[in-house]
Amino acid sequence: MKETISDKKVALFLPNLDGGGAERTMLSLAKGIAERGYDVDLVLAQAEGPYLKMVPDTVRLVDLGEGVLAKRLKTIKRLPALFRYLRREKPGVLLSALTEANVVALCAKTLARCPERVIVVEQNTLSQKVTKHSTGLLKWYPAFARFTYGRAYRVVGVSEGVVADLVDNIGISGKNTMVINNPGITPQTRENASQPLEHPWFQPGEPPVILSVGRLHVQKDYETLLRAFHQVRKQREARLLILGDGELRDSLENLCSSLGISDDVGLPGFVDNPQAFMAHAAVYALSSRWEGLPTVLVEALYCGPPLVATDCPSGPREILQGGKLGCLVPVQDPDALAEGIISALDGQTPVAPKDSWRTYDLETIVSQYVSLLFDS
Repeated sequence: MKETISDKKVALFLPNLDGGGAERTMLSLAKGIAERGYDVDLVLAQAEGPYLKMVPDTVRLVDLGEGVLAKRLKTIKRLPALFRYLRREKPGVLLSALTEANVVALCAKTLARCPERVIVVEQNTLSQKVTKHSTGLLKWYPAFARFTYGRAYRVVGVSEGVVADLVDNIGISGKNTMVINNPGITPQTRENASQPLEHPWFQPGEPPVILSVGRLHVQKDYETLLRAFHQVRKQREARLLILGDGELRDSLENLCSSLGISDDVGLPGFVDNPQAFMAHAAVYALSSRWEGLPTVLVEALYCGPPLVATDCPSGPREILQGGKLGCLVPVQDPDALAEGIISALDGQTPVAPKDSWRTYDLETIVSQYVSLLFDS
């Protein structure tokens, strides 16, 4: 009997559900596609991460690791398991995100000879990511991408800058690329932003709070943010709250201590509802060295605080429309970042119009992906 492919079934492949913006946006996309009546499998190289509890009942979770966690090369090791999944389940389309998952997805598709339509999503400015992290397998990612991305039905970049980087610096053919923004604003975003906030720093009469959200990782450059905040504290009474966890916690805490700002800096780790903090922050600050399309900046745009962001490659300039919706400052420049934060605290930063976030609404993005995934 001839094997059949399910035209209504889409598989979304990710390394895991760690607490990053890429994982969160792809989870939102899986839910949105399922609500359009499609069968959606969320296929993970290994089922781990704080977002696991957020997988909706409408999405089938597939753990290629079958409960066994790999410590190294966790995504590449699942190539045989992904091959078996594709041969067994016959999804109509495969959508993957993050470079390592994209490479594995395209290799598995070649071996399994299905599905015909594989779309890979590049979430970051790959050349910058490799420049800052040129150790181990990561330094080979551009070569892997050049070798495999030509087999994709379409290569999606989450911003104009990401696509330009793929074409100009990585060598991907521009004929097969397109831009689809991440779905930064979802019904959950709106609900989260409206929730009360019990944190003592946000009570009446307390100093204004500068907020940032993201992994404690070199990409986010919180060292520069802490040095900028040290300058802000010399001129204004304020506090800094960084929501997220990661390998740099100890070094950042040590820097706070050496700068004498530990009492005014909070590092509470990962939180389930960062949007409630955004809605109550005096300033939202993004200090990244590189990005793709930072979802946290889109969410902050919706939640309404003044925005200060580094003009890093890429995403912030597009989101803030060249500085019309917030303040853009140079990368790794504590003086400029401090000046931008002080201007925002003083009410001198451009205020974003009420509906400026509409471009990133979930329903808009889901419609674009459904058209790409299933239209002839």
